[in-house]
Amino acid sequence: MPAATLAVRVAAILLLLARGGSGSAPGEFVLSGFASGNVTTSGAAVVTSSGILQLTNATNEVFGHGFYPVPFRFKDASSTPRSFSTTFVFAMVPRHDDAHGHGIAFALAPSPTVPGAVAGKNLGLFNTSDDTGKARSGVVAVELDTAKDEEFSDINDNHVGIDVNSLVSVSSAPAAYVDAGSLVNISLVSGEPLQAWVEYDGASMRLEVTVAPARKPRPAVPLVSSVVNLSSAVSDDTYVGFTAANGAASTSHYVLGWSFRLGDGRAMDLDASKLPPVPSSKKKTSRLNLVTLSLVVVVALLLASVAVAALVVRHRRFAEEQEDWEIQYGPHRISYKDLHAATRGFRDAIGEGGFGRVYHGVLQRPVNAEVAVKKVSHDSRQGLREFVSEIASMSRLRHRNLVQLLGYCRRRGELVLVYDYMVNGSLDRHLFDAGKPALSWEQRGKIVRDVAAGLLYLHEGWEQVVVHRDIKSANVLLDADMNGKLSDFGLARLYDHGSNPQTTHVIGTLGYLAPEMSKTGKATTSTDVFAFGAFLLEVACGRRPMERDDDLDLPGLVDLVLECWKAGRIVEARDKRIGKCDEADVELVLKLGLLCSHPDPRCRPSMRQAVQMLEGAAPVPETPPKDLASNSRLFYGYSESFDEFATMFPATSEVTSVTTQPSSSHSTGEGQQVSSEQITNV
Repeated sequence: MPAATLAVRVAAILLLLARGGSGSAPGEFVLSGFASGNVTTSGAAVVTSSGILQLTNATNEVFGHGFYPVPFRFKDASSTPRSFSTTFVFAMVPRHDDAHGHGIAFALAPSPTVPGAVAGKNLGLFNTSDDTGKARSGVVAVELDTAKDEEFSDINDNHVGIDVNSLVSVSSAPAAYVDAGSLVNISLVSGEPLQAWVEYDGASMRLEVTVAPARKPRPAVPLVSSVVNLSSAVSDDTYVGFTAANGAASTSHYVLGWSFRLGDGRAMDLDASKLPPVPSSKKKTSRLNLVTLSLVVVVALLLASVAVAALVVRHRRFAEEQEDWEIQYGPHRISYKDLHAATRGFRDAIGEGGFGRVYHGVLQRPVNAEVAVKKVSHDSRQGLREFVSEIASMSRLRHRNLVQLLGYCRRRGELVLVYDYMVNGSLDRHLFDAGKPALSWEQRGKIVRDVAAGLLYLHEGWEQVVVHRDIKSANVLLDADMNGKLSDFGLARLYDHGSNPQTTHVIGTLGYLAPEMSKTGKATTSTDVFAFGAFLLEVACGRRPMERDDDLDLPGLVDLVLECWKAGRIVEARDKRIGKCDEADVELVLKLGLLCSHPDPRCRPSMRQAVQMLEGAAPVPETPPKDLASNSRLFYGYSESFDEFATMFPATSEVTSVTTQPSSSHSTGEGQQVSSEQITNV
């Protein structure tokens, strides 16, 4: 046995022993470059001294494998497929411009060596007996194919495809990405580093693939997607990794970095600055080029001298507050100068909330990344270190239905928070702005389920319990595909440390506040569920939970929906602008909204139970309670008439609470905000 192979196997065994011999890999890893101990190579593949996984070299008719050394389980005990997310940076450098190898594949395979696999058109994944799916191979792959093979119905010699136990792709498209609404073609064999993202949702069994040039932000729209049942397609213990192959012509196939996550949430981003560079295939620079380069350097030095003088003058304008203890949060800090440039001097205001104004910006690092920038005033230094620590912690939250908190900056009594930008703005504008077209029920139903998934992740899916405190349509943002994403999660607690004095003690928005808040002042997962119930009714009915009119005695939204339920026509409470829709689904959302609005926190469902009902895995009450307290009683006290309502759904046995100082929540909507002092004095 070759010494290199023995060393890799020993390393894999040591990894297994370190994990208790379970025989399965951890749920997440990030490799900014490779070492022989963290990848198993076979065939022509090697790990270079610079940390690159080189799958093939300039040799014809070879293939190479590079797999993570221990397997993963892609299905649970009930054979339900598990979600996963991965991203990797790769490059293909052909030996000749007009002829190249067959490409790279990211693969799930039953073995890290793929026994019997052959080179050329089979990509080192299949042998001649199962290359068209005639025999089950346990292989699911995303091919970055650079050769057109008529046998496999390839669309061209530069495409991305999804393969399930066959090289005949179930879905494929020419290599491209969406930028500013336009499709931009890219060459897989340009020699430049490219990045791919592969996302699999276990619930819907949908596999999505996106590609773009490295250092470009991730496109919002995937290139190819398909429904793939991993529970039947792969074996119990499955390896993940890469394979590449050359045929009559050769290409050097490289993988520069790799991030992987098994389970819900997105794989961690790769830091492009930490990745090894692509080896150059060009000849040494000519003497003329060296002379030219020297002249450029001299001119650059002269210009730099002038620039330094200008920077000294501008230094005070962009001076930031930074103390020694903040060094540990460096990756989450963004310079004020970059934010000033990104927002054109903070001119592009797109909204204003309880804690400050929000601006649209385009950060140059990463290139052309659209962001939302919020400026928050803070006059107190008390608890500032804890404040920044919590921001760094919140920035590690990863879920497709949460708006990503990217970082922060401190300057002259201001805290600046930076988020992913959501092109379609907040949900409340689509619900209540007369100038916008009405949302269909299909869109609304998708959005409430998105918000439910994000809130369940905050409550149960992360290493800590995160209580949102201000769930409402104004804090739900919509991306380019109208996917709902919760924003400002956890910032109600964060603002405790440096809140604006004018909004001290604000704990939520009137109409979304659970009645027990007036007695305990504590926010819990159950108070989030109450606000989620008000949100469900708001989306389904197109009305805010509480509306004021000096000339009319308007009923609260809970009262309105409940009366329709008692009359046997609960669906009539829906927004009249919806039109024809799935009335059974509307009824489900309305009933769940009332159930979550129960004044007794012990009788509300947990978010896990609420998600199960939205997915049809658990029933909702079929009959209404005899009486439901009015909005005023819902807000200021309990109603004993809810006792019968409580028997319709099993009470949750525990309520997880997060106790904080008197705090502030963030609101960007038109709902009236209320303070804990105001509640107590009513």
